[in-house]
Amino acid sequence: MDKQAAVFYDPFCLEHNPGSVHPEKAARLEKTVAFLKNSALNNKLDWRRPRPVEEARLRAVHDPRMVERVLSLKGSHAQLDADTRVSPASVEAALLAAGGACAAVDAVLREDGVRVALNLCRPPGHHAEKKRPMGFCLFNNVAVAAAHALDREGVKQVLIIDWDVHHGNGTQDIFYESDRVMFISLHQHPLYPHSGMSDERGLGNGLGHTLNMPLPPGSDDGAYIDALGRALEEAEQRCRPDIVFISAGFDAHADDPLGGMRVTEAGFREMTRMARAVAEKQCRGRIVSTLEGGYNIAALARSVHSHVEALL
Repeated sequence: MDKQAAVFYDPFCLEHNPGSVHPEKAARLEKTVAFLKNSALNNKLDWRRPRPVEEARLRAVHDPRMVERVLSLKGSHAQLDADTRVSPASVEAALLAAGGACAAVDAVLREDGVRVALNLCRPPGHHAEKKRPMGFCLFNNVAVAAAHALDREGVKQVLIIDWDVHHGNGTQDIFYESDRVMFISLHQHPLYPHSGMSDERGLGNGLGHTLNMPLPPGSDDGAYIDALGRALEEAEQRCRPDIVFISAGFDAHADDPLGGMRVTEAGFREMTRMARAVAEKQCRGRIVSTLEGGYNIAALARSVHSHVEALL
C-alpha cells in the first residue's frame, strides 16, 4: 500500500526528562507512537527520522540571545521557570522537535512528496515566545516550521490552527505583526498562560491575522467545532494559505488532568477533518501537524490516532 503520510519521530525525544512528577512525561510520546505502530493505520505511515534544526532557523523566530541561552544548557540541568525544566538531553530533543517540524514542511512541499506530515515530538513548542522559553517549551516548533515554509519559493501565506487547551501565546507573540501568518487559537479561558482574548487580533500589518477563540471550562465537541468553523470562515477572508499547520494539542480531552474541557476523540477527528478541508481547498492538501500538549496518556494516544485517521 502506498504511504499517505510522513511521520517524523526520533526516540531520542524520550530522553528529555523534566522530572519524575512533571506531567510532560516520555510515556506520552512513547505510548502514542506504539499505539499508532500497532494500528491498521501504520500501513499508510512513512516513519522518518528528523535531523536537528539549524540554528539559523531558530534565530528566524527567536531572539538570538534566547537561542544562545538555551543552547548553552546542553548537557545540563536547569529550571527556566516554574513549569519549564531542562535535563542533559533536553536541548538536543528540542532541536530534533523543531527539526522534525521543518522536515515535515519539506516533505509536503516537494512536488513528488506526500501532502500530509506529522511531527511526533517533545518538548512541545507553542508557549515559547520570541524572547523566552516557557510552559514546558524551549523552542516554538510550529513557528520555526512556519517561518521555514515562508522562506520557500511559492509560499506567500500560511495558516496555523492551534487547539491545545492552553493559548498558543508564543506563536501569537512571534507572528503578531505579520500578515503572512494567519493564527487561530481555540483555548480554555481562564487558564494558563492567561492570554488569548478575542480582542487580541494583531498589530500593524498583522491586524486581523490573529483570531483567538477563548472558550469556557466544560466546552465540548460541539462548542469547539462551532468555534473553529467561525474562525475558519473569518480567516478565509484574509488568508489564502499555501500550507496549513496544526498545533495539535489534545489536552482539551475530557480525561485530561490539566484542562477542564470535554472534547472527545470524535471532536478532534472532526476538527482535523475541517482543517484538512481547508488544505484541500486552498493548497492541494498540504498540511503539517506537530504535537503539543495532552497529558492523559491513554486519551492522548487515542486522540492522536483519531487525528491521523482524519488527516488521511
